[in-house]
Order: sequence, then C-alpha cells, then structure tokens
Amino acid sequence: MSRRVFLLAMPALSGLAGAVLVAQPAPPPSSPHIVAASVSGAALPAFPGAEGYGAMSAGGRGGKIVAITTLADSGRGSLRACIGMSGPRVCVFRVNGLIRFVGRPPVITQPFLTIAGQTAPGGGITLAHSGGQDGVTPLLMKNTHDIVIRDIRVRPDRRGAVPGGNDAITFENSRNVILDHVSGSWALDENVNGQGDNDNVTISWSVFAEGTPKHDKCALLGSDPTRPQRMSFIHNLCAHNGDRNPDMNFTPGSCIDVVNNVFYDAGLQFAEVWESYGGTSVNIVANTFRAGPSTKPNAVGLDRQTIGSRGPARVYAEGNAFDGQFIRQAPSLSNILVSTPVCPLSIKPMSAQDAYRSVLLGAGAMPRDPVDQRIVAEVRDRSGRIRTEPGTIPPSSPAQAPTDGDGDGMPDVWEQAHGTSLKVSDPWQDADGDGLPNLDEYLDEAHRRLATQAPLSLAQREKPFAAKPQRCSIAAMISAITRSPPVWLKWLSSL
Repeated sequence: MSRRVFLLAMPALSGLAGAVLVAQPAPPPSSPHIVAASVSGAALPAFPGAEGYGAMSAGGRGGKIVAITTLADSGRGSLRACIGMSGPRVCVFRVNGLIRFVGRPPVITQPFLTIAGQTAPGGGITLAHSGGQDGVTPLLMKNTHDIVIRDIRVRPDRRGAVPGGNDAITFENSRNVILDHVSGSWALDENVNGQGDNDNVTISWSVFAEGTPKHDKCALLGSDPTRPQRMSFIHNLCAHNGDRNPDMNFTPGSCIDVVNNVFYDAGLQFAEVWESYGGTSVNIVANTFRAGPSTKPNAVGLDRQTIGSRGPARVYAEGNAFDGQFIRQAPSLSNILVSTPVCPLSIKPMSAQDAYRSVLLGAGAMPRDPVDQRIVAEVRDRSGRIRTEPGTIPPSSPAQAPTDGDGDGMPDVWEQAHGTSLKVSDPWQDADGDGLPNLDEYLDEAHRRLATQAPLSLAQREKPFAAKPQRCSIAAMISAITRSPPVWLKWLSSL
C-alpha cells in the first residue's frame, strides 16, 4: 500500500475548535499563601497561558526565592536543597549545565514548589543520575501537590540497576501539577509516568523521546488508580518510542484529554486505551500519528486493550490525522467510540495540522539542546529510529547569570526596565498594577525569550501534510488545511 494520510473529522475539521466546550479546571484547595500571593485577591493560573486541568497549580507563588548556585548533587545552593525545603518556594537558577545526582535522586514530597528552569543562564538545566543501585528516576514527585516545573531536561544516560524505577519523570499520588516545556529521554521505563491517584495534572508542550528498549515507552498516564482523575496531555511530542504513545488506564468517571499532540515513529502501538480498572474515559482530539522508520505496517494508531477488562472504555476520537503505513485504529475501538466529548475539553483545540506545526516549533525545554533539535528534525524529515542504548548528554558551556542584587529572582536589568525595586525584595508585589506578581511576569518573559531562540524558523519547517478528510466537503478540507496559524506563531516565525 502506498503511503497515505488520513484525517478523521466530524463534520469538518475547520469547525472543531468552535464545537467543543472548554472546561475551567478546578482551583487548588485553599491555602493561606495563595490569597497573599494573588495580588488581585483572585486565584491565578500557574503562569500566563497555562492550560488544562493542572493550570491552577499554585506552585511556589508567595514563598521563598531559593537560588540554585551549584550543579553539585547536594549541599547549600543545590537543587536537592531547594526541593527538600518546606513551605512555598521557587527554585531559580544562577548556574547552567548538568546536575548529575550521585546519590539517590531527591523526591519532591513538600508541596508548593516551582522549579523555574527558564531562569538558568546559557543552555539551561539537565538532570541525570549516576546509574547503578542509586540510578532511579531523576525527577520524581510523590504524595504532594501544587508543583510547577518548566524548562527542565531529564536525560538518564546511564543504566540504573532497577529498570522499573528508571523513568525520566514520575508523578505519584499528587495533584495540582503542571509539567510544561520539559524534555525526557532514554528512560528504561516510561519517559513520563503517572502512578497511583493523581488529579488536576497538565503535561504540556514537552518532548518525550527515545525510550530505551526493551521497555521503550513514551507516557504511561495512569497506573494503579483507585479513583477518577483529571489529566490533560496537550501539545506534546512523543518520538521513537515502541508503544505507550501514550498509554491510558483509568477508572470510570475520569476526564482524560489527549489533545493536539504529535506521535511519531511508534514501533507497534501509538495510543493505547485500557480497561483493566473499569474503562478509561478519554478525549483523543486533533493529534497527529505519523509513521517513521521503526513503525511496522501492523502497528496501530488508536488501540483498544481489553486484557483483564472490567468494563468498556469510552473514547471520543475526533480530528486526528494519520500519516503513513499502519493500521489507524483497532477494529474493536468502534464499539467504544462516542459522538460527544466524554467530558468538556479542558482546552480549545486547534486543527491537527496547526498543532503539528506549533508542536515542532515550540515543544520541549527551552532553549532546545542538540538532542531535541535532532528529534524535531527527524520528525520533520521522517528519519531516525528507535535506538537501543541511551544517548550522550551534550556539553554545556558555563554562562554567567545576570546580577540580582536583592535576591528576589529578578535580574537588576529587568527590574530597572519594569519599575520594580532593585534594593528591596519584591517578587510578590505588583509594580504595574496588572494583577500579576512581579516574579510571575519575569518568569513568563524569561520563558518566552528562550522560546524565540528555537533554531529553525516556521518557514524552514515542513508544511502541514495534505490530509484527505472523511465525511467532509472539499471546501471544508481546503479551509482546514490552509487556515492561518495562530497570531503568536506568526510573531515567533518573524523573529
């Protein structure tokens, strides 16, 4: 069979975004510091533009500003020290490069934490372990809540002694969590893994690539749950993982969104919907499933797993694009498809074509390192393949952090430009009266500045592949494919 592209749309992709409902994520439980940190008196999202069920995570807002001044495993000024503190706190980086945990990596158990990787100078921050008995998941949160992590890479390049404990990122029994613009690769288990009872979780704009065989997995979103969960897996790239792109196994009553992602070069399975906990309820909307060199012709794009089924799943699959030689959906999936979202969507989706372009342009920890640059290029060129061994972490030249005389996390030059105080720590005040704390504005601007440094402009990237819609008019197809990209994408591509 010649390579073909399929698009499943109803009734027309160009009308998809306007047809769905947008849910407002539930706010986190009340906490004394949240009110103080919200200068307007109202709860704020984790950062401007935060989306999905985890969008209202408070993180460390209102708390201590903790400077990470060393790449050492532990001690004063280390990331481990910041993670282990109690109370609201924001980890800001005065160094860049690789933090390799030589002892067992720290576990995030204390709530109200922001790890602001976008504050690192130069090429940013990468986490890894040293292998052996202490070589376990480098970024793990457990029995906690209100965690915000942005612009951090996790690349376990050395084999740990316990493969099942070698994810790149794990969140377990945690709520109000947002992982945004993170990158994970080379895990012996999942590159990102949800374990136990989590709730109000967003995983967004991230790259999860090159899981290490024989257990090369992108994302296990739910494992061993006992009650319903709400989770948004949005605007992510999974590449060169054999299966679990992603894997969904939840109890009935859950609201799971898998929206606007790019899944590339799965070996045998892309998305897997399981029923062993009573049947997952999931919206799978406007994603791209793209074959690569490792994708076998009998691979399945949307798969239903009935092993140990305790009740049928419910799947709303709409606007997804299928590109390449593989089975786009398991025959039994048609028995559990529903015609309306299982829950109101937690984001307003763009078309699969627009999402494909925006994910290749903007997903992953910023600034992109050579690993993510290569992965994105391979998706674009339909090259690369599932690897058999972990890769090598690229070197990072030391860079000087800008001066921050009052230690409030905001560089002096930024404070001068924005009317905040250079002599008094004022991260949680609102100098311009717009309702956002000063530090929130700086962190957002720091991330956006890094995002503009993506090495390839939109014009240099592959144009959206032509898609043949089903149950669509020719006019609707043309409208969907040629629709203009969002305004912010045009702005980024002009830089």
